[in-house]
Amino acid sequence: MKSHAVPKLAGVALAIVLVAACGGTTKDSTAGSDAGGSTGTGRTADPDAPVEAGLKIAFLPKEVDNPYEIIVDKGGIEAVTELKGEGKEVGPSDASASSQVSYINTLVQQRQDAIVIAANDPNAVAPALKDAMAKGIAVVTYDSDAAVGARQVFVNQANSEDIGRSQVALISEQVGGRGRIAILSATPNATNQNTWIEFMKDELAKPEHAGLELVKEAYGDDDDQKSFQETQALLQSIPDLKGIVSPTTVGISAAARYISSSPYKGKVALTGLGTPNQMRQFVKDGTVRRFALWDPSQLGYLAGYAAAALASGRITGAEGEKLQAGRLGERTIGRNGEIILGPPTTFDAGNIDRFDF
Repeated sequence: MKSHAVPKLAGVALAIVLVAACGGTTKDSTAGSDAGGSTGTGRTADPDAPVEAGLKIAFLPKEVDNPYEIIVDKGGIEAVTELKGEGKEVGPSDASASSQVSYINTLVQQRQDAIVIAANDPNAVAPALKDAMAKGIAVVTYDSDAAVGARQVFVNQANSEDIGRSQVALISEQVGGRGRIAILSATPNATNQNTWIEFMKDELAKPEHAGLELVKEAYGDDDDQKSFQETQALLQSIPDLKGIVSPTTVGISAAARYISSSPYKGKVALTGLGTPNQMRQFVKDGTVRRFALWDPSQLGYLAGYAAAALASGRITGAEGEKLQAGRLGERTIGRNGEIILGPPTTFDAGNIDRFDF
């Protein structure tokens, strides 16, 4: 995952352009080369450059009716508003990469200053995102990354390895370290899901988890009804299933809804990644004991600040650069343009009422 910064031009000298206020501004027409944070033209970030008012920043989720991503994008728009910019959320109603591509192309035509996207497929969206960067539009990914060279910064909700391994710890605890388990994921090409699952498999291969057997990976496509049906199919086709891990907010809530009114309640453990507001009733009725997540509004907020800093030339996405992110404070950009929000919180009956998102 390499990152490429594309500072903007005004006239013949480097400057920060304000597209929203200056309709005739010309953006840089060259894309970055091949090194994290490098533009390929000798330009560097100016950390003292002001974040200009009036920046136009669009948030493109996997799908617009995904409850988790609605929260993320609201947080991002809040950050853009703090910076006196214009933020908006646009996107498809289905979690398909081809649908996202059409929205990227439209945002390029609209001359947005930055696109912030959760990629449904890392490779399918890459050409359109590269075209956006070539036209001087800053590109930030969040939640689910794009392919190498297709963005400048990736705002990751937490360390991917920690997420994957902690999911195994949660299910192991709830099934007593023994039994057959399944994974209910989002889409087959979702970058974040697949990364976490690989770390889950690596963790399951350790001797201390020899009693756990992963027997099935199912995909609900981040669709509530399909996730509900996939949960039903898992439980009916694997009679001795002891637990399900669903590292997607749509999947875990749909699975919990099915289990809560089925004979499997109290017999099959369910954990994964969910929002407290979606999962509260299922924790309180005993369907789910423990699950985890970060604050999605903070993820969007951090991505919004990163997009504004990129569009203003304050950062390029190079390792070691510092990002001032409002109430979240300073963050350091890591390898391959990655910024990590922080560790997830584990929710249970003892603490879930302290959270509202």
